[in-house]
Amino acid sequence: MLRGGKTPNYDVDSIESAAQALANRGIDTGLLVDCSHGNSGKSPMRQGEVAPQVLATRLAAQGKISGIMLESHLVAGRQDTPQTYGQSITDGCLGWDETEELVREIAGVLE
Repeated sequence: MLRGGKTPNYDVDSIESAAQALANRGIDTGLLVDCSHGNSGKSPMRQGEVAPQVLATRLAAQGKISGIMLESHLVAGRQDTPQTYGQSITDGCLGWDETEELVREIAGVLE
């Protein structure tokens, strides 16, 4: 799972490097890219900008990316204490409507 760090790590060079590190250890598996956390600059609402870029990288990296991760919940954002049903108490998330729209956009690209 590539989550990003001080900088995003879903570019082709980062994907190739991670895939090679796995291959060097005899692990033949695809990579998952987190569209939130460090890859979105810790701004969960930017996942909609990151996901299409990851899909473009997937095409350029010849299938080394097996999937993406989205931070999603029923209600967008996060809360410190449970007051709103369906809103995260840990990480900030996309809401249901934003997630549905993004998943449909991703599906359209992959068709």
